[in-house]
Amino acid sequence: MRKPKHKLAAQELFDFAVRSLARRAQSSAELRQKLRERAAEEASIEEVLGRLTEYGYLNDKRFAENYAASRLENERFGRARTLNDLRTRRVTGPVADAAVENTYKETDETALVEAYIRKKFRATPRETLFKQDKDLAGAYRRLLRAGFRSAVIVPVLKRFAKNPDLLDAIEVDPDAEAD
Repeated sequence: MRKPKHKLAAQELFDFAVRSLARRAQSSAELRQKLRERAAEEASIEEVLGRLTEYGYLNDKRFAENYAASRLENERFGRARTLNDLRTRRVTGPVADAAVENTYKETDETALVEAYIRKKFRATPRETLFKQDKDLAGAYRRLLRAGFRSAVIVPVLKRFAKNPDLLDAIEVDPDAEAD
């Protein structure tokens, strides 16, 4: 059983917050939650967050932009997944929306889906890729979870699939975002 963490005074709380940010970038809301668990006084939380913001250590806009850029460049995820991940990290809606829009504004989503398929299914020879119906359905679900829209997924999968007619049954709304 873990012993309870001792509560921290204002300066100790600030030091804890700096160490926490040094380990991993966080949104203000994520850090606020951590500080709530460790603060001896509730009033010191806002003081610490204010100091961190003043020193430039804590900036939700910069965090969201860097996070979105990282998700695009490293993981090759779609807009919806990145936006959902930012909201999970407790970034406010307008800040997250702006960061994702700015990051993905010049991205060709079709090329991104193709690159994602090539990366995730690189061990499978192209001629056997999506040969079975269940493989095609699994790939479709995987691409939805990766944040891509159906309107982009279906045409790309049709090019890769052995039996592209199966994808005709999927209703595609070109304006709909992935869930």
